[in-house]
Amino acid sequence: MEQLIIDKVLNNNVVIGEHETYKEVVLIGKGIGFNRKQGDKISIDKADKTFLLKDEKEKEQYVNLLPYIDKELLEFINDILLFIEERMGKQLNEHIHVALTDHIAFAINRAKKDMHFSNPFLFEIEALYPKEYQVAVEVITKVEERMGVAFPPGEVGFVALHIHSAVTDKTLRDINQYHQLIATMIELIEENLKIRLHKQDVNYFRLIQHLHRAIDRAHKGETLGKEKRLAEMLKKEYPVCYNLAWKLVKVMQQQLHQSVDESEVLYLTIHLQRLTTS
Repeated sequence: MEQLIIDKVLNNNVVIGEHETYKEVVLIGKGIGFNRKQGDKISIDKADKTFLLKDEKEKEQYVNLLPYIDKELLEFINDILLFIEERMGKQLNEHIHVALTDHIAFAINRAKKDMHFSNPFLFEIEALYPKEYQVAVEVITKVEERMGVAFPPGEVGFVALHIHSAVTDKTLRDINQYHQLIATMIELIEENLKIRLHKQDVNYFRLIQHLHRAIDRAHKGETLGKEKRLAEMLKKEYPVCYNLAWKLVKVMQQQLHQSVDESEVLYLTIHLQRLTTS
C-alpha cells in the first residue's frame, strides 16, 4: 500500500506530503488531515475516498484556492467529485479538482447575488455529451438542494463540460474551440443554403454530431478512405452542397491549423443535402 509522509496539514480534508514517486503531492479526502501532524505517515487508498494531485500547476492553484472556500463546501465538492467518478465509471483527470471546485464555489456566489450567465451551446452540449449532461443535471440538483440556491439552466452545460474535460483529458479551451468552430460552420451553412436550422430537428442533431466527429478525426489525423466515384456523383448532383462542404473543410483547416481528410467533404455534402430537403 502506497504511503506518504505529511509535510503540512492544510485542513481536515487536505494535506501536503512527500511521495516516493511523485515527490510533493496534495492529498484530498474526507477527514484526511484530522488529528494529523507533520511527519505522520498516511496511506493512499482509493477505499479511503482520496484524490492525489501530482501536477505542479494543479497543486499550486488548488492550494491558492483553499482560503476562499468554506471547509464544509470543500468536503461537499469532494463528495461530488467521487459521485461523478462513480457515475462516469472513469478516473477523473486531476485538473477537475481545481476547475470544478472553483466553478461551483463561484457559481454559488453568483446565484446568491442573482448574477446569471447564459450558455449559448446548451443544446449542443446535451447532444454531444449526453452522459456528462445527465450527470451534470444530478450534480446541479445536489448543489441546489444542499446550498439552497437556484441555478440558471446554462449551469448544467458548464458542469457537463468540466466532466467531459476530466474524463477525456481534453482542456476546456480545446472543447470551447470545438463549439466555436461548430457555431461558425452552422452560420456558414445557414448563410449559403439560405435556411434557418432548428435545434430540435433531427437533421440538425445529426449534423452537429458529424461536425464534432470530423473535428475529432482531424485532431487525431484519421482518414475515412477514398470514394472517387461518390465524389464525382455528389459534385454533379449537388454542386451547391458540395462546394459548401469544401468551404467548411477549409474553415476547419484554418481554425485547427491541421489538414482535414478530403473524404470529409463527401459526408458533409450528404448531410447538407439532407438539410435542404427536410
